[in-house]
Amino acid sequence: MNVIADKSLVERFLEENILFLGPDPDIMNNHHLAAETSAEAAALAKFTGKDDLNLVRHKLQTACNESFDMVEQMGAAPGAKWGDLISGVWTASGDLALSSMGGVLLFSVLTQHPVKFILKYWANEPTVGIREGDIFMHNDARYGNIHNTDQSLVIPVFHEGRLICFTGAIVHEGENGAIEPGGMPSKAESPFDEGLKMSPIKVGENYTFRRDIMTFLQNSVREPKLQLEGMKSKLFAAMRMKTRVEEAIAEYGVDAVVAVLRKTLTDTAEEVRRRLRGWPDGKVRQNVFPDGTLRENCLVKICLEMEKRDDRLILDFRGSAPEFLNRANNTVLASAKGMLAQEFLTFVWPDLPRNQAVFEPMTVITDRRSSLNCSPEAPNAQSMMTFFPSFTAAQLAAPKFLYSAKERATDVIAGWYNMIVTFIYGGLNQYGELVGNVCADLNGMSGAARSNRDGEHSVAPIFAPMADIGEQELIEEEVPMMKIVPNRVMTDNSGFGKFRGGHGYQQIATMKDTSLWGFMCCSIGSKFPSSHGIFGGYGPGTYPLCKIKGVNVFEVMKDRRDLLRFSIEELMNDRPFEGATYTTHHMGLQLEFATPGELYMITQGAGGGYGDVLERDPELVAKDFRDGLISARTVTEIYHVVLDPKSKAVLAEDTDAARQAERARRKARGKPYHEFVKAWVTEKPPADLPFFGCWGDRSVIHRGTPDDTCPGEAIAPVMMPDPKDVEIAKLKARLAAVGAA
Repeated sequence: MNVIADKSLVERFLEENILFLGPDPDIMNNHHLAAETSAEAAALAKFTGKDDLNLVRHKLQTACNESFDMVEQMGAAPGAKWGDLISGVWTASGDLALSSMGGVLLFSVLTQHPVKFILKYWANEPTVGIREGDIFMHNDARYGNIHNTDQSLVIPVFHEGRLICFTGAIVHEGENGAIEPGGMPSKAESPFDEGLKMSPIKVGENYTFRRDIMTFLQNSVREPKLQLEGMKSKLFAAMRMKTRVEEAIAEYGVDAVVAVLRKTLTDTAEEVRRRLRGWPDGKVRQNVFPDGTLRENCLVKICLEMEKRDDRLILDFRGSAPEFLNRANNTVLASAKGMLAQEFLTFVWPDLPRNQAVFEPMTVITDRRSSLNCSPEAPNAQSMMTFFPSFTAAQLAAPKFLYSAKERATDVIAGWYNMIVTFIYGGLNQYGELVGNVCADLNGMSGAARSNRDGEHSVAPIFAPMADIGEQELIEEEVPMMKIVPNRVMTDNSGFGKFRGGHGYQQIATMKDTSLWGFMCCSIGSKFPSSHGIFGGYGPGTYPLCKIKGVNVFEVMKDRRDLLRFSIEELMNDRPFEGATYTTHHMGLQLEFATPGELYMITQGAGGGYGDVLERDPELVAKDFRDGLISARTVTEIYHVVLDPKSKAVLAEDTDAARQAERARRKARGKPYHEFVKAWVTEKPPADLPFFGCWGDRSVIHRGTPDDTCPGEAIAPVMMPDPKDVEIAKLKARLAAVGAA
């Protein structure tokens, strides 16, 4: 008895003296719906009219859309003003039942985690609690988020003392006090370099922010007024949604709201199961290769086996690259699931409600401590560098099932462009204020080709189908960054095919009227395409960051306007500014301070192509050429179309002959599969290729060299050397060689 009593005493002591409430694995690893509560069961039994259910659902959906518009209109951060957000309604159990139609839909599968943390740990905690008028916030991705630059705010909604639901919003706010400005520090080598980290925390009561906590949060970032304004806009949007929920209760009764929230989730999950049953059973495998960590060039393998069984979809990523313990390109598993859900919410079933139940019938399998399921000790500020490619792997695999599906809600589509090609900035603006954020023009990603038409140019990002790219004139009023060429498509920048992908745009930027200004970029795909085409379609090209340093174009061009060129290709080839240095760099540029008039130039990649280039209508090829979208070389060497030299019209007979000749050359180049494999497949990765991930056997993970491996079930995290140390070592070796000579 004494032993039992002593054990009970110890257990009680441990329960009452918790050292630290870190991310809860039971919450973070579970993306499924909470069990139906007795209150929900009673409400569903009482409120059964389909028409009334539909009316209440539309009322709440309209409230989500209205609140979304409020944040867009009131928000100060670029992400708020241009649509990188959602607003929503969560059940009393923490499941997101309805969210705004526009915005970043991958939030819809992520935002349940912090709400469930609040319910589990704070509801009965005497020092916290959940009461009417409370305001909760959070931004730490390890508790459920994309990266720490996103901030969420929720408030509980009560009716006669009973918790009915939560309302709130989540916004890409940008600046968060990280080691580099703008909220997405690719230089971060640990979670402690990533800036402000709010676990789910109560920041206000009685619908009023606590001034002490507000001051703490403002003191933690470079733009205190942005932090204040962002919190206020999200709170007002949440309160507006709360009012709409209360109006629905007043009109239809509390059971109506509870029933609608639960039924929206269960109906969505069941509809996804029904649609999956119409897909053919089987497995599809797809590999995607990020070409760097943003600090060094390497190949980071994302390895997917997608299996459909009856009404379930299994996404198995075992064999993908290991966790990088001192690089920010890792992904929390919940973040990866959110991005994978975006594929189905946007590109497969855009007609379904925007909620987490779309992902309910799906299972995600990863190796623990892989780059897609990193530990809490690993930084994840640039998680997009691995979870965007995981999305692409799923997007390229899904068409193989959809092609033979019994029904489709969209066209079969190739790989959408998937990278953040924009400028992150930091420094003093023209008004002397310290600022740091990201440009919203990243939202103009290139659309992919479809089974029946070409992709759109620079139309929308993969994560926010209704976001905007912002107005350049408005941006220049706030920051001293000027886009000499803001949004111009580049020739030959598309995924070729029977139907081509959309073109990305190039940007040529500089700065003036400030004493301190730095540029950053955070994108992969400078060496190896980040996305691909399907069914014979080409992927996008690869483009580096280009810089022209050591020149002030404003001074040089005072009397020589003719010096400027309006494309990166012309500037880098013609080199019109004497004495300047012309360099290229991979797209992972850490914060680099510039001087006025220096040029920084970047280009988005393209949407993937669909189908064989030899099946493209020659008239479409001719039109693209006349529009300046493709070069004469592409016309003849890729599409094998012959145009009249003067009129640029298609010469039909010559084109038929050219294409027949190319088909004959293809046959001559072709090999039986077993011969191709014998010549192509090697036992290990090349010794000179920094390769991370499985090579053949998915259970064996390579860690950068052919002989450095670990088991997939017991991954040893990778520690990368500092790029400066690597460069210093090279220079020392060169000096030693010179000395020896």
